[in-house]
Amino acid sequence: MRSRVTMVLAITAVLLGGVLLVPAAYARLSSGDSSGGGGGAASTVAAPAPTPPPPPTLAAGPVAVNFKGEFFSWALLDQQTGKIAGSPNMNATSSTESMLKAWIVSDYLRQLKDKEPTAALKKAASLAIRESNDDAANLVYRAAGGSYAVPAGGQPGPVLKRAISTCGLTDTRRGNTPGYEGWWSFTRMSPRDAVRLGGCIADGRAAGPKWTKWVLSEMSQVRGTTADKDQKPKSGGGHWGIIDGLPKSITAQGPVSIKNGWTRIYDDGNWHVNCLAVTDKWSLAVMLRYPIKNSLDYGAQVCASVATQLVTPQPGAALKVPQQPVGKL
Repeated sequence: MRSRVTMVLAITAVLLGGVLLVPAAYARLSSGDSSGGGGGAASTVAAPAPTPPPPPTLAAGPVAVNFKGEFFSWALLDQQTGKIAGSPNMNATSSTESMLKAWIVSDYLRQLKDKEPTAALKKAASLAIRESNDDAANLVYRAAGGSYAVPAGGQPGPVLKRAISTCGLTDTRRGNTPGYEGWWSFTRMSPRDAVRLGGCIADGRAAGPKWTKWVLSEMSQVRGTTADKDQKPKSGGGHWGIIDGLPKSITAQGPVSIKNGWTRIYDDGNWHVNCLAVTDKWSLAVMLRYPIKNSLDYGAQVCASVATQLVTPQPGAALKVPQQPVGKL
């Protein structure tokens, strides 16, 4: 009798144990512990930090300018990819004017290699860029091997030849204005070649390893405005144009190096205005010819407008805020 009771109690204990084991196992499975260990806390995975957007830059895009004049063309070089975009006529040419002074100075300094120029020539190089001083530029031009003699056979002189070969220019040639064939300011260049020239200065090919930073620094310290008080017969204020069209979000990233060229050419009745700006990311050139009756300010505004329209992303783009049309002069 006692053995039968014992057997019943044992069976009951097994059944009860089975009933009790089920909730315990379920609790372990629902705890989220996939390691099979006992009673650990549920693990969590941190969400990845959002990737910050790239800083604003200049990138190819549509440009609309209500331009009134004989010639308007622009080009933009992406320094990272080497791609050039611009207006349909970006390979058309106009006279370089003082924009070429950045190359003249670079060409002279590269030839020095590790040597120092004389104090007079170094000062002249600085004035040629910062104040667009013609006499200073002529001094450096001659030191670089340039001559005002008419090149034989219509060929460009040595300074220009080196620009073409060093920077891979394809549209640049000697000026052909009668009586001015040897003048560096009448060199014919396209915006496409101008941005190649800017990229050549920025990456060190133009001035060489010792002098590139110096040239770019001088170009970032160009002085003077379009105002009459800043314009002299043989020099002039050149801090305007593209630089005025760039927002602080771009200029705050580092110095922007510029060299503009501008002259009233009475033979054709036009201002010849060129704007060049370079950074380590891009090179932008705008070249214009328009009636002398319009001011230098007009050309400066066109250059600024092109730059503003190429800013990427456009201010307010993230908020999808409609922007007013830019560049309607």
